[in-house]
Amino acid sequence: MRTSDSVKHLFARLVSSLGRATATREFKWMKQALIPSHSLTLPAMLQRRLNGEPLQYILGTTPFGPLDLLTRPPTLIPRPETEDWALRLADMLSPTPHRPLNVLDLCTGTGCIPLLLCHLWPPGSTRAYGLDISKDAIRLATDNAARCNIPSSQPSSLAPYSQNVFIPVLGDLRDPDVFKYLLPPFDIITANPPYIPKREYDELPISVKDYEDPAALLGDPPDSEEQDGLTYYRLISQLLRQKGMLRDGSIVALEVGRAQADAVEGILQQSAGLRNTQVWKDPWNVKRVVLART
Repeated sequence: MRTSDSVKHLFARLVSSLGRATATREFKWMKQALIPSHSLTLPAMLQRRLNGEPLQYILGTTPFGPLDLLTRPPTLIPRPETEDWALRLADMLSPTPHRPLNVLDLCTGTGCIPLLLCHLWPPGSTRAYGLDISKDAIRLATDNAARCNIPSSQPSSLAPYSQNVFIPVLGDLRDPDVFKYLLPPFDIITANPPYIPKREYDELPISVKDYEDPAALLGDPPDSEEQDGLTYYRLISQLLRQKGMLRDGSIVALEVGRAQADAVEGILQQSAGLRNTQVWKDPWNVKRVVLART
């Protein structure tokens, strides 16, 4: 079969699978991706998409606010709902080099949240750390920092930073020793932790289950007594209540799954002692973020 005939046949199958509007939009992005890379072919990309592979992995990038971030399996692909609240958080605060903010992003993945803050806030106003247990995620976050022209190592000097800095850190948030590599207290702690209960995970499409890291999705380890998707919020709350972790006037922003906001708000209030909380909805009217202030 000629390449043109193969493309037409595969595109027709994609239309049947996704609908004409979505298939046409994705096909356009695939053709655009051919320009800078000679390693990709349209038939190969179409076949991978028909096999269920996420488009972002095929293209190798995804937009996140004004950023264009690298995406590689199995690291979690940034979602539009995360982009929405991260932009909202960035608009809410105005750090300066004279009053810089110390940021910690837990379960950082691609580094999308702290990198967006570093990009949008003035140079020298933001010192961000991104913690993740996955070596793949830390490598990708480091590559994304380079792509965004944001330094990813501590300056050797103790003088005020002239640039915003994002430092990816490999570690387990359950390990207290990990904070030897971080510098609390923090002004902002963000997280998009694993929060999907096993029963919901089993119903996810293959484009998610077969490609993205289950450890970045499943909200409870297999040996956890609770299987409600909230294990990591309980762990995070234990961190937040540690002396010296949060500076006065700090903000905690945690992304949550559908119908989890009230429970997570209760965990922050009762376990972390953060009484000043509110819930943000995403553009699809889903309660998506629990925000707390000290």
